[in-house]
Amino acid sequence: MKQAGKDPHRYDDMIDLPHHVSDSHPRMSAWSRAAQFAPFAALNGYGDAILETQRLTDERIELDESEQAILDEKLQMLLEQMELHPEVKITYFVPDGRKDGGAYVTSTGTVRKMDLYNHSVIMTDGSVIPMDMILELES
Repeated sequence: MKQAGKDPHRYDDMIDLPHHVSDSHPRMSAWSRAAQFAPFAALNGYGDAILETQRLTDERIELDESEQAILDEKLQMLLEQMELHPEVKITYFVPDGRKDGGAYVTSTGTVRKMDLYNHSVIMTDGSVIPMDMILELES
């Protein structure tokens, strides 16, 4: 009697048969087939935590007294020219919601109004820019 696995010709009778295609079950997509072999995530959220750690943020730049005085003058001039609907370019800091730091954003557009009570600049596109986050203002 021959031992199983030792006969090199044991599948010769079926090696040339056509591949079976089911009449009742649709063919599985390559995406679904690959999902069966996806790695098991033993630590839920670990990959996201690693990606979050790798994400870089900028530190907020603090203006010195002279730079802040120049910015205050520019904001005052902007306030005086509101009826002209000035077009401005504002670079400001947006704090990151998840970690220390943030990003500097530059917005170009028309100022709709300056809200002195809430200390912000409101643009015609609806964006609200806190005045204390402004780094640079060009008109």
